[in-house]
Amino acid sequence: MITENKTFCLFGKAVLNKIAIQPPFEVQTQMNNEACFLYVLEGEQTSISATEKVIAKKDESILEKCGNYLNKIKGAEEGNSTEFITIHFFPETIKAIYKDEIPDFLKSSKEKKIISGMTKIKKNLLLKKFFDSLLFYFENEELVDDEILKLKIKELILLLVKTQNDETVSSILANLFTTKSYNLKETINANLYSSISINQLAQLCALSRSSFIREFKKEYNQTPATYIKSEKIKRAAELLKYSSESISGIAYDCGFNNLAHFSRSFDEKYQLSPSKYRLEQTGKKLNQ
Repeated sequence: MITENKTFCLFGKAVLNKIAIQPPFEVQTQMNNEACFLYVLEGEQTSISATEKVIAKKDESILEKCGNYLNKIKGAEEGNSTEFITIHFFPETIKAIYKDEIPDFLKSSKEKKIISGMTKIKKNLLLKKFFDSLLFYFENEELVDDEILKLKIKELILLLVKTQNDETVSSILANLFTTKSYNLKETINANLYSSISINQLAQLCALSRSSFIREFKKEYNQTPATYIKSEKIKRAAELLKYSSESISGIAYDCGFNNLAHFSRSFDEKYQLSPSKYRLEQTGKKLNQ
């Protein structure tokens, strides 16, 4: 549940937000011609794209180029709210800020290929001071006008360029509004052992649920639910055989949030409980 949402707009676009959310909370975000920088004030934010997953905690940030994202939010402690500030970049606002003289570091080129769609920015004193200054403006909204917003967006971009000597950050800044497509198989392989639902996978692929299921059947010759469940159980069997991790840990690592459901699913496939399967495999290894 969103408990606070303060917004500043520039040229009719919401470019700056301070948001408080009572977790757990999930939201699907489609940024077709938009990029975003998210700074965590309290709690934890997980951003999931077609092929990547980034987790940011207090005073950490996530830089995202345009694309489809699933955002999962939780508090630092149970019952606590999560707070963050987002700065949104749009082509028209970037042009206005730089008066059409776009600097080279924001221009796409063959040398700056798309390495990644998003990246985490670790704790940084300069960024913390920058976002502390934004908190001042959220507390004194009457001081904010278009010129202040332009300056703050430009300041953030310059801070990223000056402080983040990182090829990934450079690539994202140069391709903020360049869409990179991932095929269905790439998306499935990247998220196979997560707890993402079929609907969320479809959204990450920019497909409706029915289109996603149809395309999935063409690729894998079975339904998404059947294939994904089978692959998760196979991986769990490998981990039970070769690792000493707890059964509950293995279930979680393979994308099962419910231990009882995992045990039932495993028994259906192997006619053994996970614990008995592990004992049997351990015995086989000892006798070899």
